[in-house]
Amino acid sequence: MSTIDTTLPPQPTGAAATFAAAHAAPHPLQLYGGWFCPFVQRAWIVLAEKHIPHQYVEINPYRKEPEFLALNPRGLVPTLVVDLPSSSSSSSLSSSAGGKEEATTTTKKKKTLYESTVICEFLDEAYADEQAHGPRLLPAGDGPAAAYERARCRLWINHIVTRVVPAFYRLLQHTPQKEYGIEEARAGLLDGLKAFAREMLDARARDGDGDAGGDGKEGPWFLGDRFSLVDVMLAPWAKRLFLIDHYKPGGVGIPKKGERGEDEEVWARWDRWFDAVVERESVKATWSDEARYIEAYKRYAEDTTQSEVGQATRQGRSLP
Repeated sequence: MSTIDTTLPPQPTGAAATFAAAHAAPHPLQLYGGWFCPFVQRAWIVLAEKHIPHQYVEINPYRKEPEFLALNPRGLVPTLVVDLPSSSSSSSLSSSAGGKEEATTTTKKKKTLYESTVICEFLDEAYADEQAHGPRLLPAGDGPAAAYERARCRLWINHIVTRVVPAFYRLLQHTPQKEYGIEEARAGLLDGLKAFAREMLDARARDGDGDAGGDGKEGPWFLGDRFSLVDVMLAPWAKRLFLIDHYKPGGVGIPKKGERGEDEEVWARWDRWFDAVVERESVKATWSDEARYIEAYKRYAEDTTQSEVGQATRQGRSLP
């Protein structure tokens, strides 16, 4: 039986502590999360990017309290709680069966969402007023061109979810007792990162006008000069790559400049994206002190974690 991990530091530190404290007051929109969790950081980044008022509730996701399970039976973070309007009658001042007019009363009903990709896309769509919340994180607009660009973003979000993130944990959780070698695990992560970088490079060449967003402007992001949900999806693991360098012989293994052979331009594109994303204000604002991550992820490096992600990686299953 999995045991509750009571050794985790209970609260964020550094910039993330400041951000959490600024969103501690009760609010109809609530994000339940754990400071160390990269899936939570995805949702946190979107909330920060779009300046969305909310309440952040820190919990230990290993300690699945009944109150939290009532919100999300799976007991996973992030969990988003939303108050949605619910009308108790058909319309304002509608005629009742007896011929009298009755006014609509509107109440609030709490709904929950989980899965970080779903939460992030919901927040981007629900808070779409660009004057209040900034540019959409998935390209907006009608017609085939805009629909294609959204579909392309989702395609590469799927690449991050199914190839890069599992490969990260497979390498971090490698031990000498594993049936696969560390070089095999490292190659899987490098292949996923390189494919992502190559797509950014190739998209610019395909468009022929400066960047993948098609607006003629240079920029470091997946869509050129426009920060998007694709960048959000990978940012937390980009920030955590240092953990592999810290814990695993040979580290991540990205070749050094001048030693990349035919992949020099591809890895240079990765460097440009990486340097930009780790310095993005929303990413830094949701980041605790690095020493705390080293402490929290030691159990992953030793492959003793009881997280559902860790157990799925250990058993060769898809991540929850």
